[in-house]
Amino acid sequence: MSQQNIGLVQRGYEAFGRGDLDGLLSLLDANVEWKTPGASDLPTAGTRRGHAQVREFFGTLGELFDFELFEPRTFIADGDRVVVLGLDRVKVKGTGKTLSEEWCHIFTFQSGKVVAFQEFFDTAAIAAELKMAGARA
Repeated sequence: MSQQNIGLVQRGYEAFGRGDLDGLLSLLDANVEWKTPGASDLPTAGTRRGHAQVREFFGTLGELFDFELFEPRTFIADGDRVVVLGLDRVKVKGTGKTLSEEWCHIFTFQSGKVVAFQEFFDTAAIAAELKMAGARA
């Protein structure tokens, strides 16, 4: 099951890379819990539930950033969990500044669907840059 779950996560990343949000959402349970770190003033931060709220998350992500690089590097599976370590580089639309960050994603599976997602990354640089963008608006 672990290798099958890694394959599903890889399909999700491939869908994200193509801009295929429906393809990504099809891998998620209808009641998925989606957690992203950060203070309440960070638009991407918080806990979301269900496809509609996850779709809104990706809409917000697209409004704020252009991804120049998104690279899942290491996949670790244990039972119903897959942990992925990766790197991305984004351009903040409001300032034009490019930021790079390493991240960790944790996917929890049940009956072949992602029932929980949690990510970890250093939110400080992104929050500061978005605050600069807000000051310019």
